[in-house]
Amino acid sequence: MRVPALCQRAISLALVSLGLLSPSGTETRGARPASIAAQSSVQGRETFRSRCAACHGLDGRGGEHGPDIVTSPKVRGLPDRALFAIITHGIPRAGMPAFGLLLEPEEIRAVVGCMRRAGGKGAMARVPGDPARGEALFFEKAACGDCHMVRGKGGFLGADLSDYGQDHSAPQILSAILHPGAGPVRETVTAITRNGQQWTGIARNEDNFSIQLLDTKGVFNLIMKSDLASLKREPRSLMPDDYGARLSSIELDDVVAYLARSVAAPSTRTP
Repeated sequence: MRVPALCQRAISLALVSLGLLSPSGTETRGARPASIAAQSSVQGRETFRSRCAACHGLDGRGGEHGPDIVTSPKVRGLPDRALFAIITHGIPRAGMPAFGLLLEPEEIRAVVGCMRRAGGKGAMARVPGDPARGEALFFEKAACGDCHMVRGKGGFLGADLSDYGQDHSAPQILSAILHPGAGPVRETVTAITRNGQQWTGIARNEDNFSIQLLDTKGVFNLIMKSDLASLKREPRSLMPDDYGARLSSIELDDVVAYLARSVAAPSTRTP
């Protein structure tokens, strides 16, 4: 059955007024203008703070009554539709309430988007650096590999960074490089013996009679406490804090890209 031209015109005007059709006649159902995306971001953040933060913390990384839901690998591995279903129906056996009757579907989708952004998912594609150059810098000029290990290669004085990019966004990785003392740090121990020998490093084992230090050269040193003249403990990081001067902004981007993608991408270096 053919629809009269007058009726077609009326239907088109109605679709335009509802925002489902552009004035030129092109469908806009799937379009998401920047203003709408920004509005969804704000809505997701506000809804998260009002509904989720009481249990999971303002940053989503865990609170008094709820677990980490933005950087946990288990949560990050779930598809968006699964997160939508969990928020909608809850998990009664785990104490997670259902929000399907309290929130509109668009609000729940905005919360899922907020969780993804907070956990850094999708940041991998936006990292501007080159992972291959970053890997070379990591093990050579920057000398990060002297202390840190990635996929079995490197030192073990510092933390293993093989999965660091999985739980941290690019800005968080860069901040950790430039400001190593800003977050929680391991206790640095300096031991000096009576004959003047000195070691600085991390205490791996300690009892009433001895202390085992892993020094900055990656060497284990067993020191008897009866030989010590002093044992100093400081809440400071052994990681250099001058990478902002030692590396250019492009080189920093490269190192960040390497760490951000180290989980997903195979090593580009020849063993």
